[in-house]
Amino acid sequence: MAGRLAPVVARLGSAETAFECCDTTFRIEVTGPGANRALARAARVARDLEAQLDAFRDDSAVSQLNRTGTVENEHVARLLRRALDFQDRTDGAFDVRRGTLEHELKSYLRGDTETVPDTTPRADVTVDGHRVETTAPLDLNGLAKGYIVDRTAGAASGLGRSVFVSGGGDMTPPNGVVGIESPWDDSHLTYLATDWAVATSGGYRRERDGHDHIYDPRDGDIGSRHDLVTVLSAVDCTTADALATTLSTLPYEEALTLVADWDGIEALLITDGVFRRTEGFEAHVAAT
Repeated sequence: MAGRLAPVVARLGSAETAFECCDTTFRIEVTGPGANRALARAARVARDLEAQLDAFRDDSAVSQLNRTGTVENEHVARLLRRALDFQDRTDGAFDVRRGTLEHELKSYLRGDTETVPDTTPRADVTVDGHRVETTAPLDLNGLAKGYIVDRTAGAASGLGRSVFVSGGGDMTPPNGVVGIESPWDDSHLTYLATDWAVATSGGYRRERDGHDHIYDPRDGDIGSRHDLVTVLSAVDCTTADALATTLSTLPYEEALTLVADWDGIEALLITDGVFRRTEGFEAHVAAT
């Protein structure tokens, strides 16, 4: 099959690239008319959005917001509107208003401080057009990477063009079979054949003395409740990313109940080595 498709791909054009973005490796693959131009445009969008949304970059729009309490930025405002919607739909299990906790926790995990953060303020926020105001730092990392993946893919899309974007464990609908990496070794736990966006969350990649980067915004408890969470979304990667973050903080019964009531979402949770799936997840698993 690959041999028969080769002349078609050559005629249409195909291009791909990989680069560091959002503290992970981004991969972009484009096939179709104008693939090289579309690829370059998509890579510029990814880097530009990273520069605006990286909370640990001093000149970013998010840093300005967290430092001064106000910013006028189209993407920050869009992200915050999505975040507030997720906050409502998850009864606060997803909440970006604990940015002080997130910053102090990241500082601890990097080894800059020796104390695990405890009580931190919860911000009051307002969004008016592109203007955002907050009374305390925000943590948009729970959905920013998924948003960048979606916007990057959108920048490369076009008539007759196929686009795939992967940012670590967050990706647009794959253009082939993809594996879910094990949190314990270099193997794959299972393989997906899906036309839904994918996001994966787990605390095992950023850990220090039993603490990881996941926290429950409702009570400030630190640490993922699961070895690994993978979410599939029929909507977009932003939704998958936000829910992967959310489910990581919930007991598995509560997590599976939340997903069961959310149209266009399936999930896999691995807790103490036990695999638990939503009812429709198996339909997205590649045949063996």
